[in-house]
Amino acid sequence: MEKQIANQPINSRDDLLGRLRGGRPRQDWGIGLESEKLVLDAATGEAASYARIRALLARLEGSAGWHGLYDGEALIGLQGKRSSVTLEPGGQLELSGRLCCDLHCNRRDLQRYVEQVSAIAPELGLCIVGFGIQPFTPLDKIDWLPKKRYAVMGPYMLKTGDMGQRMMKQTAGTQVNLDYLDEADCIRKLRLLQWLAPVFYALFANSPLLDGVDSGYLAVRGEVWSRTDTDRCGLIPEFMQAGASLDDYVDYALAAPLYFLQRGERLIDMTDRRVTFKDFFEQGAKDETACLADWDLHLSTLFPEVRLRPQLELRTADSLPPDLALAVAALVKGLFYDETALAQTESLLSDLGKTERLALYRDSWRLGLDARFGSATLLELARELVAEARRGLVRQYLAGFNVDDESSFLNPLEPILSSGKTLAEQVLLRWSGSRQEKLGALRDLCGYRFDA
Repeated sequence: MEKQIANQPINSRDDLLGRLRGGRPRQDWGIGLESEKLVLDAATGEAASYARIRALLARLEGSAGWHGLYDGEALIGLQGKRSSVTLEPGGQLELSGRLCCDLHCNRRDLQRYVEQVSAIAPELGLCIVGFGIQPFTPLDKIDWLPKKRYAVMGPYMLKTGDMGQRMMKQTAGTQVNLDYLDEADCIRKLRLLQWLAPVFYALFANSPLLDGVDSGYLAVRGEVWSRTDTDRCGLIPEFMQAGASLDDYVDYALAAPLYFLQRGERLIDMTDRRVTFKDFFEQGAKDETACLADWDLHLSTLFPEVRLRPQLELRTADSLPPDLALAVAALVKGLFYDETALAQTESLLSDLGKTERLALYRDSWRLGLDARFGSATLLELARELVAEARRGLVRQYLAGFNVDDESSFLNPLEPILSSGKTLAEQVLLRWSGSRQEKLGALRDLCGYRFDA
């Protein structure tokens, strides 16, 4: 039924709005965690080739409920009963977990996957790290994943910025999906998530390198994204202040150029025309007319800090080891699923003006928790927010929304909050000596395993 709806032609703007309208009753809210990580040669730290990553996927295919996902004859991912494993353009491995009713569910899904991958990777001479940027391998030495859509996106990225291909092949992040009650709640949360982008960049900074050397940024991934494509990346200005609506998100999406259309197994490249979705919706292009499936696909090719499709997706944090990836989800749940915590968070950030917000946003990539706004630092703000998130998780438990007190999922943040040193800074402190010593430090700090 959903497929039939998606293939229907778009008749009006209301059809576009309808694909964005979501909302669930409070008791049905869940949290989704998507964790990207790097696959490296265990001896050298270089980015693994597609052939070696394919071998890893092939070992998992057919076991533990995983079924292969193919683009033509190329194995590009795995589909499980509740989760999926996909590959990013440079071979970054991503687990997209199910929307979970509690953080224990997120942890079980992630731990099961970590155990499976960790059992196979060493046998193939590979290691998996939760790190936001390729530690050694330059851009031109990283394989492109053999997926049709990347053959379109890669060349187009050269026209829209000077770091788009770096974003595609060298970076890895952590995303959290969250629910809302109705349109007003959606817009409120979208705005506040954008306000919090500097905090998530700073607290979870874990991409301090570029081609193996100190980049001058603790989260260089933020700088890379800012130089990728201004039509579809960064903050959405309309949602930085009060008064926005879903109509504004439709306008934002309509103004972005199309990458491609999907017609069966055929991918139609639209980048040679630079056709916006508005142009395509109103006039058609290449003998094709717009259907709802085109709109859904287009929404998935927008990459702002906070994306709506129709759940909210926070895309800011760097790739992280598992316990810290779960802490991102815990922080979001603690702050956004409790009205008291939500209101308190808004009050902490409401006095900043547009110029201050943008300056803080950019400073967070470079300075991390030392970034300042007024007389405060992001470290001070992060401490307040984590404390509020703990209280929010406790209140959710007492109200019967959680089966137990989930505030312990925030514990991995305490060493960072007490020392003021992000994971990125810890990596830089140990980034010396031989290649093997550097790789050893990276595996110690960011290796994909659960700490006992």
